[in-house]
Amino acid sequence: MTEPDTAAHDQKARRGAMALLAGAEATRLAALWAGWTDKPGYRLVRGPETGLVMVRGRTGGGDPFNLGEATVTRATVRLDRGEIGHAYCLGRDGDKAVQAALFDALRQRDRDAVDGKVIAPLRVEREAADRRRRDETAATKVDFFTMVRTRSPG
Repeated sequence: MTEPDTAAHDQKARRGAMALLAGAEATRLAALWAGWTDKPGYRLVRGPETGLVMVRGRTGGGDPFNLGEATVTRATVRLDRGEIGHAYCLGRDGDKAVQAALFDALRQRDRDAVDGKVIAPLRVEREAADRRRRDETAATKVDFFTMVRTRSPG
């Protein structure tokens, strides 16, 4: 890969990791943080702060519209060696946002360890939950079809 390709790949991988961290259950993230053996020193740079964001929607191919507001909590941390981590999480859980930001910063320090011990298990759990939800939804699917009736002569 060329240097720009590598940077784009790293950015995409970080975005995916941050999405998994943000979407994880707070209790699961807390358990992963509690199990992290080499906790670094850190300080809060920003937050945790809770606010509102506008959620936009689109139906079909139509124009976007404002669907409503969602509560979001954000946090930014700086590790003792200078790595900075960010997190935005739906809801009001400041601890979850800080822990997600810590894993984001730690991933910059030791990507393989964070990916192996945190991101990979969260990805497997997310895929299993998605599969379960698809199976539950498929069980309620109703197939509709149209029968064409012809008039009998007469």
